[in-house]
Amino acid sequence: MRIYVCGVRGSTPSPGQAFVRYGGNTSCLALAIDEGPPALVLDAGTGLQRLSPLLDGRAFRGSILLSHLHWDHTHGLPFFAAGDRSDAQVTLLMPAQGDPTNVLARAMSPPHFPIKPSELRGKWRFLGIQEGPRTVEGFEVLAREIPHKGGLTYGYRVTGGGATIAYLSDHSPIALGPGPAGLGTYHPAAVQLARSADLLIHDGQLVQSQFAEWAPFGHSAVEYAIGLAETAGARRLLLFHHDPARTDDQIDAIVAAHRDGSVPVEAAAEGSVIELG
Repeated sequence: MRIYVCGVRGSTPSPGQAFVRYGGNTSCLALAIDEGPPALVLDAGTGLQRLSPLLDGRAFRGSILLSHLHWDHTHGLPFFAAGDRSDAQVTLLMPAQGDPTNVLARAMSPPHFPIKPSELRGKWRFLGIQEGPRTVEGFEVLAREIPHKGGLTYGYRVTGGGATIAYLSDHSPIALGPGPAGLGTYHPAAVQLARSADLLIHDGQLVQSQFAEWAPFGHSAVEYAIGLAETAGARRLLLFHHDPARTDDQIDAIVAAHRDGSVPVEAAAEGSVIELG
């Protein structure tokens, strides 16, 4: 499995010199099983724009899997050049909550935006999905509902090319109880998704010192993500959905502080490529 990291921020993009090394675009990963182009995209934040150059002028033909419908996970859709062209073929899947086209149009339609989802060029399909397993673009995908404030949210376990990742980009486990460290419980859905994963990609928007103030916004602490990785037996942890104000140097310091733990901890960096399997 090859993972192209296209966007790593949460909430809002972060332009400027302090955010160059890790990047300022919002959530988006693109996955390929073999040497071919990426065919499965996880979330469609502003980082989705970075996928088009990776396709070498070709239209995108594949699927986009949304974890939920907050702006920072959908704002890249109308700016996805490889998907907004006559020869594109795109299936967009999202947690089921009413007619998917109408739900997306609440944010992407006049007066909020010039066009509706149905006006994207090419052949687009919009599907609502339930929890459970399915095959998407040759990957085996398990969807489980996880707590996150402000709408139905799924975490995903994705297997392909001899590797498994768990993707929990926005996660508020405190909603299910304080857990052993007061940062949220290691609940069954999260543990199932992360169990023995080669890579756990997890919400790291907060750190423990700021958790009490910002937990009501629905995100996890870095320390929770580490504890989940340890509990579930994940082999590596990739911190994701960085706070938009967190600078490159601050992210470096977080990674350095957890360098000697039992699970290797890294921070997602825009433009990087991760090889698994």
